[in-house]
Amino acid sequence: MPEITINYWAVLVAAAANIVVGTLWYGPLFGKAWKRMMGFTDEAMRQMKMTVKGAYLGGIVTALLIAYVLAHDAFVWGSFFGAEATFGFALSLAFWVWLGYVVTTQAGSVLWEGRPWKLFFLNAAQSLVSLIVMASILTFWR
Repeated sequence: MPEITINYWAVLVAAAANIVVGTLWYGPLFGKAWKRMMGFTDEAMRQMKMTVKGAYLGGIVTALLIAYVLAHDAFVWGSFFGAEATFGFALSLAFWVWLGYVVTTQAGSVLWEGRPWKLFFLNAAQSLVSLIVMASILTFWR
């Protein structure tokens, strides 16, 4: 197998795209539904210990981490399977990462924390959209 090469600019752009998708998803698109399913009020959110700045900093770190790992997976899977940089490859990469790692870990919120299935589907769908966008960036910009 060839030496793994990572395009760090693509990782940065994919991480930024992840943050944009999350901001839109949990903001204007589904923010009110998410807050309702989480049982949050505006007042309760203002009193949380985590500040918006701290949450975004944590989000940036996790977005960079997932973008880097996804870039690694794209390189390895692409090399192993001889896959070309196509949307089909990006979609397949995103789907299998989502199904195998994201869905299985997010299901714990329903199974062990008693969260509603609607919240699980909202969060899982956001993860899938983010992964598709990120995998597309990382696949085409190697």
